[in-house]
Amino acid sequence: MTTPYRRFALRRLLALALAATFVAPALAAHDDGNWRSSRQMVLVITPDWNTDHGVLRAFERTGDSWTPVVDAQAVTVGRAGSAWGMGLNAPQADGPQKHEGDGRAAAGVYRVGEVFGYAASADTHMPYAAMTDTDWCVDVDGSPYYNQIVDAKKVGEKAVDGASEPMRRDLHLHGDQRYKIGFVIEHNAKGKPGGGSCIFAHLWASPTDATAGCTAMPEPVMRQLLAWMKPDEQPVFVLLPRSEYVRLQSSWHLPALGRQP
Repeated sequence: MTTPYRRFALRRLLALALAATFVAPALAAHDDGNWRSSRQMVLVITPDWNTDHGVLRAFERTGDSWTPVVDAQAVTVGRAGSAWGMGLNAPQADGPQKHEGDGRAAAGVYRVGEVFGYAASADTHMPYAAMTDTDWCVDVDGSPYYNQIVDAKKVGEKAVDGASEPMRRDLHLHGDQRYKIGFVIEHNAKGKPGGGSCIFAHLWASPTDATAGCTAMPEPVMRQLLAWMKPDEQPVFVLLPRSEYVRLQSSWHLPALGRQP
């Protein structure tokens, strides 16, 4: 299991079991190109490493070709831009490297993890977890729960001391709706200390409000993605600055966009 969010371990295993027919040939860690087991891709391209916004598209794979299913949509990313994270692609030496607290979104290729939200259920085929006022994502470097969503009622209040990511932002942060619905981007799945934590796709506060490292979008776009994605299609999330997309598009077998954003 690649996800660091142990709270959802059973759901993840069940989702992977449903996807078993697509696992061979498996999308191995550090497969630099074909993403063979993935038939769905959410792709975000930013103008450069230091820009806090980008354009999102989504594609589904038929044979060897990618077909667009979600047209270009504006999104916001990390307030400091983006940096290479730890995902499915091989480590990249050129460009900034993501670390805890850098305010950068995670560039690279990542599995789409569990969907989360405030409601009891959501219109999605993906595994879903309803958040409560005691659910936190632990962004405290050195914590045994680093980069995990945990329930303080189960792990103890002391375990979330210092964490700044309540999953019910509406209850903790004056009605904030950004985590009303979203999904986990499985960056730093092994929880490497200092590697960066709690990377999500979630709702934006406004088209001009960047994030601490997540990708944010309007609610209709999020709802469209969640209704479309399916575990057995092994969806991946890809974020790249434009120059890296141009460099890697062919070798990574990414969708051809024609005219770039």
